[in-house]
Amino acid sequence: MTEGATCAGESVEAGSGMTSESGHGETLDERAVLLVAGAADLAVSAIGSALGAVRGLLRRSDTAELAAEAEHELKARGRLVLDRYAAPPPAHLEILARQAVARRSTEDV
Repeated sequence: MTEGATCAGESVEAGSGMTSESGHGETLDERAVLLVAGAADLAVSAIGSALGAVRGLLRRSDTAELAAEAEHELKARGRLVLDRYAAPPPAHLEILARQAVARRSTEDV
């Protein structure tokens, strides 16, 4: 986006990639993460339903075991993806405080 561009009534700060809050308390990045996580949840639910239907049709012991294993693997992959990308960002004020302390220590020397 360019400086001054808006998305759903929110203005974008130049170069920050962040938006000003408009009552929702969400940035564009947070909204994107929520949308992707919601879509992934929907996909997993759909796959789970499809696997249940397949299990019902193919009452073979080895096929049911393979379907359960595939479902387990997909859920594990989903957890890994969310853990990898859903880590909270560092606290902004904590970073500023550490920078201030570092500056003071270099000025005192």
